[in-house]
Amino acid sequence: MSAMPLPEGDWIRGITIKQPYAASILTGAKTIENRPRPWRTGWVLLHAGRQIDRPALRLPLVARTIRGRQLVAGAVVGIARITGCHQDPDDAPLCSPWAHPGSWHLELADVQELPLPIPVRGQLGPWKPDPDLLGQVFQQLPSFHP
Repeated sequence: MSAMPLPEGDWIRGITIKQPYAASILTGAKTIENRPRPWRTGWVLLHAGRQIDRPALRLPLVARTIRGRQLVAGAVVGIARITGCHQDPDDAPLCSPWAHPGSWHLELADVQELPLPIPVRGQLGPWKPDPDLLGQVFQQLPSFHP
């Protein structure tokens, strides 16, 4: 029985996230990603950027979440689905302990970690993965169906 073919076209993007936040998403604890502009909903490759936010490692929320995890950098480490994008009203409490005031909050779901990270360069803003990269990612996730 062969795997179902992936759709053609512009159905998935890449998102580059600094560590330790990429690792926090992979644990399932961080379901909000902060961005300066809104993003569309849909599937994204989770790319751990080459830089590590060292001060974030001392935040209790982060330290508890990533305890014992390796901080892979410069690689695609998983996939996720953006299910919504919002900003919290100025006078309202933040939607998550991970949310930053004034940022657009990408709501993440269906996170799947890759067994083997795939080294690749990311970039700021949404980026389009090439077919070879997608092939490598989905070879590791044979049961994935968008």
